[in-house]
Amino acid sequence: MCRHDPPCPAAEASDREAAKTVLRDDVLGWTLLCNGVLLFADTGELLPDGRVIAPHRPAVPTGAAA
Repeated sequence: MCRHDPPCPAAEASDREAAKTVLRDDVLGWTLLCNGVLLFADTGELLPDGRVIAPHRPAVPTGAAA
């Protein structure tokens, strides 16, 4: 699947988002990674096996300026 050296992290790995970008559509808000993971602008993910990873944006600290 991945032909990079060193190879990109697998879709099942905790660091899967570190894989290289293959395709990107900034208008629609998605990025396809070398490992088959589809990342969305809201930080959600769709894994190659169909599993969905819910958006995981960091929480805004209390008292932070908007």
